[in-house]
Amino acid sequence: MKRILLALAATGLTMTAFAQTDSTSTSRTDTTKASNTDTIRIGGMVIVRKGDGSKNRNITLSNTRTRRPKSNLSTNWGIMDFGFSNVDDHTSMSSPEAQAFAPGLSKEALSLRTGKSVNVNIWFFMQRLNLVKHVVNLKYGFGLELNNYHFDNENVRISKSPTQIFLETGNVNEKKNKLAADYITVPMMLNFNFTPGRNRGFGFSAGISAGYLYSARQKIKTGDDKDKTRGNLGLEKWKTSAIAELSLGPIRLYGSHGLGSMWEKGLDQRPYNVGIRLSRW
Repeated sequence: MKRILLALAATGLTMTAFAQTDSTSTSRTDTTKASNTDTIRIGGMVIVRKGDGSKNRNITLSNTRTRRPKSNLSTNWGIMDFGFSNVDDHTSMSSPEAQAFAPGLSKEALSLRTGKSVNVNIWFFMQRLNLVKHVVNLKYGFGLELNNYHFDNENVRISKSPTQIFLETGNVNEKKNKLAADYITVPMMLNFNFTPGRNRGFGFSAGISAGYLYSARQKIKTGDDKDKTRGNLGLEKWKTSAIAELSLGPIRLYGSHGLGSMWEKGLDQRPYNVGIRLSRW
């Protein structure tokens, strides 16, 4: 009986010792695993490195950086337009006003060379103000409109005193006969941007512009001689136009059409321009 009790006691002591050994081993393993886990943060990136005590390492990268909200006001500097100019002629040449300003002339006599009458606009800046989720915006700017109207009839002359348009008589051999009209202009448009997350997206704008005539001149070149007539030349000081812009990815087109005549009296010629716009958005 004593031998049996001694055997049971020895067995119990042995099991207790093994249990303590396993507990210690487990505790050490857990501590080792915990110590083999490193977390490094670099800016908005988190790097987590995990190991099991061996040479093997598991590296996890996660980006916690959040995108900044888009600004409600964006500015575009130095925009250029290149296009063509012409006029939409509504003049009644038989009216007393037309005959007083352009005596004896017809519409055909005042027609323009479409391929040579050009328009260049320099916009110092344009801004876009968010109205509805960057899809509907208010777009406005400030710049210069430069228009060169080349007459098809090289005999057309514009006099200052009195202010009239007439045809030069006699034989002339001119290389150039153009009327230049330059405006300081402020455009105002409602812009619809269908791809607000992209600078070169798709959309259109429409509105009006107001321009002030700051320079006008007729330039005639005959051989090596140049003759310039500067002044108002009967042009209206203020010009208002309906304007539009079409965005087709990287391609941007523009257009404008005068709401009234470009002349103060006599003629009802409404200027219009069409062309391509070099712009970031």
